[in-house]
This record gives sequence, C-alpha cells and structure tokens, in this order.
Amino acid sequence: MPETLFSVSSTFAMAGWILLVIGIVLDKPLLRDTIAGLWIPLILAAAYTVFIAVFWWDAQGSFDSLAEVQKLFTWPWVALAGWVHYLAYDLFIRALMARRLMEAKRSRLLLIPILPLAFMFGPIGFVMAQSLLIARKESTA
Repeated sequence: MPETLFSVSSTFAMAGWILLVIGIVLDKPLLRDTIAGLWIPLILAAAYTVFIAVFWWDAQGSFDSLAEVQKLFTWPWVALAGWVHYLAYDLFIRALMARRLMEAKRSRLLLIPILPLAFMFGPIGFVMAQSLLIARKESTA
C-alpha cells in the first residue's frame, strides 16, 4: 500500500509541475499560482497530515542524530510521509518562486531551465532564482 500511494502522490505532484510550466509559458496565473501553487500542494499536505497522524506513533527512530533519522525513514509509512512532505513543499515553493520572478518581469525563458534544477536539486534552483531577482533589482537601481 505505501508503494501505491508513493506512485499516486508522485504522479499527482508531476501533474502539478506540468501545470506550473504551462502556467509560466502561457502566463496563466490560475494554473501557476492557484492550481500548481496552492491546490495541489494543499492536497499533498493533507495526505501528509493523515500519514503522520496515523503512522508516526509506531515508527522507530527520532531526529536526535543522523543514525536515528535513518532508522526513522526505514519504515515505509514514514518514508512515504517524508516523500509527500517533500513533494508538497517543493511544488509550493517553486510556484512561489515562479510567481515572484514573473512579478519582477524576469523572462520566462530564464525561468524554465531553472525549474528542473529546482525540482532535482532544490537549493541550487533557489540560488539561481534569487540571483535573477537580485540582478533585476540591481539593473533597475
């Protein structure tokens, strides 16, 4: 069952990423901000809440050390909750990042290559996006 829910949540998040890209390319705030940036992350966050509420209490491990964190994530339900947590926040933050870059009048062509980096290596995409925002502020000053 956790494996099935992993696949479903991953597919759902990927649909959000596709809608995010379409919303950026076509400049459709409904797709970018509302569906990909709010509703899909909110649904994923609700699933995460259920997984934590039901399964957290039986998990072994803790956040006290790296070894304890590793132990915590060896239980499939907690690993699933962690993955869904990642999916929800990652999509939410990337949609927010896209909205801020679009509001700053940054080129969509600059944003599109950042998204795969942000998806696979979140902080790298964040650094690149912030660089674009900083560059924009300096060029208008």
